[in-house]
Amino acid sequence: MRGISMPTHDYARFAHAYISQPKGASRGLGDVLSLALTTRAYTKVVLRLRAQAESEAKWITRLREEHVRTCSGCSPPNQATKTGGEERQAPSPSSSSPHHDASKANGHARQPSSSGGSMSSSSGTSSCACPLPRPSFQSPLFRPNRAALLRVFVPSPDGTWLSDVSVEECEAELRRSATGAVKLLRAGDVVWDIALGDEGNIGRMVWDGGYLVDLDYRYSRLGELSPYFHSLAFPPSYFHRVIRIGASAGHNPQANPIVYVDVSPWGQEIARNLQLLQERGKAETPHGALHDVVLWVHRSSFKIHPPPTTDHSRVHSHLREHFPHLVPRSERRAIPNLPGYFIDPNWYGTVVVEVEGTQEGLSDLQDRCGPGVFPPRPEAITGIVKGVDRRRIWRVIREKSRPGEIWLRVVREKERVTW
Repeated sequence: MRGISMPTHDYARFAHAYISQPKGASRGLGDVLSLALTTRAYTKVVLRLRAQAESEAKWITRLREEHVRTCSGCSPPNQATKTGGEERQAPSPSSSSPHHDASKANGHARQPSSSGGSMSSSSGTSSCACPLPRPSFQSPLFRPNRAALLRVFVPSPDGTWLSDVSVEECEAELRRSATGAVKLLRAGDVVWDIALGDEGNIGRMVWDGGYLVDLDYRYSRLGELSPYFHSLAFPPSYFHRVIRIGASAGHNPQANPIVYVDVSPWGQEIARNLQLLQERGKAETPHGALHDVVLWVHRSSFKIHPPPTTDHSRVHSHLREHFPHLVPRSERRAIPNLPGYFIDPNWYGTVVVEVEGTQEGLSDLQDRCGPGVFPPRPEAITGIVKGVDRRRIWRVIREKSRPGEIWLRVVREKERVTW
């Protein structure tokens, strides 16, 4: 219980006292060893809680599969129901209602989420209305569909910026947490060296499957997810409140997180839906004050379609909502040009992209759509965007996003932090 009841800032106090003592002194060594054991136990508990939640999800999957086999109403309506010798067919897509046509013309209408637990007959997978069991796991230390926050205690003589030696010691401390604990780690897990303090994201690194990767500090003083990771493989809110986001009055007043998405596979669709629109926003004066202004924005959208539904789509609906990595690969959509990586179901639906309504902003968005999508531009404009990683950086607009519709804003080079 010490790892839960002890304030997090006390870890840094003990670590600082241990490092600040004269060379050769061993005062406080017992406290340091005790805190290291405490963080190992804490990490082991979090990993076990995640394993418990996944075990429950697998058990519910088996119950659902058994229900589908035994319930007569769960047979998929692959064939049209025949009544009185006549075949009843679904209405033609061309005979859609005026409301549907208006929503389609809008281009940014809310799309239904594909991760719901209930399934009606209109989904084409089941006509059964029986209530299916759902996961009931709850814990303050781990939330499904969120990154696990693990702890290590490694006092660093180099201060808050961890050296390579300190990072390697953090990796070794993870291996000491428990026998086989490294096998339970998953790409995207956040590891926190709690000996450095609890201010911002100090001491926080992300596990990539084999090593710890430091945060990226180019566009935030607190640190953001490294471009080494592919954000489409994680839910948009996967690192919410695990990696803290710093607000900037000029460029990021709403503390929107950075994600890395390559939109070039959908470049043609973005080009077809591109519009120049007006909207109200805020602008910063030279004195730092914010004023309401009318802004021009270039906005477009594209759709990430879920894979075709199967007879087991309803059975695995709870997995798509809480543990998408447990869904069979046949029911997941691969990330284009990245073999072995799959799009998280929380991205299915409409993705709206926007950039400021200037010529430079337009050229930035066009460059992200890939070569050949837009006509060639003058060299003076194409030189604004540099590097492949730079074309993948976006911010999720939290206040506009909702399930089935994710809003992204281009991160411009002028937002780079100057140290």
